[in-house]
Amino acid sequence: MERVYKYCQSCGMPMKRDQHGGGTNRDGSRNVMYCSHCYEDGRFTVRNITVEDMKVQVRGKLKSVGFPGFVASFFTRNLHKLERWKIHTMAVE
Repeated sequence: MERVYKYCQSCGMPMKRDQHGGGTNRDGSRNVMYCSHCYEDGRFTVRNITVEDMKVQVRGKLKSVGFPGFVASFFTRNLHKLERWKIHTMAVE
């Protein structure tokens, strides 16, 4: 049985908030590890990005939808612990 993740393992977004229910694999099936914003057709939508760059991107998105800066920082503080970033802090896929 495949593990179902509660949060996107790239950006940390709650998977239940993903309108598409997750990204897509190369064969068109649903990917339960990454959200549709981060993973499409079996590839990351943003490659050659560091975990620090991802934190900046996510904080910016959260602020743009009305989250205060300190809350956005709080939500991104553990991104480096997600599966995409555990092996390398620079995802080059």
